[in-house]
Amino acid sequence: MSIEKTVFGTTKQGNSVSLYTISNQHGTKIAVTDLGATLVKVIVKDKNGTPKDVVLGYDTPQKYEEASKFFGAIVGRCANRIGGASFELNGKTYTLAQNNNGNNLHSGMDFFNVRIWDVIKEDNNQLTFALESRDGDQGYPGTVKIEVTYTLTEDDTVKIEYYAVPDQDTILNMTNHSYFNLDGHEKKDVLAQRVWIDADTFTRADAESIPTGEIVPVEGTPMDFRSGKMIGEEIESDYEAIQLGNGYDHNWVLNHPGTYRKVAEMEGAESGIGMEVWTDLPGMQFYTANFVEHEEGKEGICYGKRSGACFETQYFPDAIHKEHFEGPVCKAGSTYHTTTAYHFTVK
Repeated sequence: MSIEKTVFGTTKQGNSVSLYTISNQHGTKIAVTDLGATLVKVIVKDKNGTPKDVVLGYDTPQKYEEASKFFGAIVGRCANRIGGASFELNGKTYTLAQNNNGNNLHSGMDFFNVRIWDVIKEDNNQLTFALESRDGDQGYPGTVKIEVTYTLTEDDTVKIEYYAVPDQDTILNMTNHSYFNLDGHEKKDVLAQRVWIDADTFTRADAESIPTGEIVPVEGTPMDFRSGKMIGEEIESDYEAIQLGNGYDHNWVLNHPGTYRKVAEMEGAESGIGMEVWTDLPGMQFYTANFVEHEEGKEGICYGKRSGACFETQYFPDAIHKEHFEGPVCKAGSTYHTTTAYHFTVK
């Protein structure tokens, strides 16, 4: 195991940005930048032994600053949407940025993924990034000290651990927004790639992707991935949820909540590369790059619609407004700790 630090470039303000590459003995590599603690590359060997970069991304820090698609991003304080861009906590109303049809998406415009994080630990196979989010940051109460740790194991698992401690009650719901294409980031789309999701239900959402509060069975709908199927098999269905989301962009209610378990799988159509998603969180936003268009990415590749798939593990969207959704509130002095991992295989 080794970690190599290189210069990634500079921000628009001229701040230096570094890229950290972790490699294991199999030739699997991940590259993470201190700009946003962003996952820039995941390189695994395909069935022919050819290295494949299986996540979408950019070649320069400034492209990450300019972009709005969250490639590889750590999203916080609160991933996904908060309806009406406001919430009440302990009798006080907090107003957030309206950056998505009058709602708040991924905590507004002052995103964590365009900030320089401190690297506080470098081990043989592990990197820990730290960020302090001050009281009032993004509109949320309390100062929060956040750590995100990336680990690459010898069995080709990329593990992401989130730790945070607030000094006031606040909302915390962090995720990673990587887009995966297991045939290689340069491939046109993921429609022929297979996905399995261990979820019997999903949260119905309105036209603005805000959950209605209903938890709906996947049985007999295009939302049912319990037996596994190609992403493109029903993505053009006239089913209401598919039409409203322009494809898959929904929160699945994962089975066996409260445990660290395998919740999803993805298989490349050509590469032989497989991926398992593991998490201890109750929900997962499965998103199929429905709104990615003409996005110039790494190596000059133009990413388009359906060019990748996201598996954003999370608490349910807009949970602060839904009493029966597991709450995203972290109490003052308590520790927020969640783990999500992506385990890669080849056959």
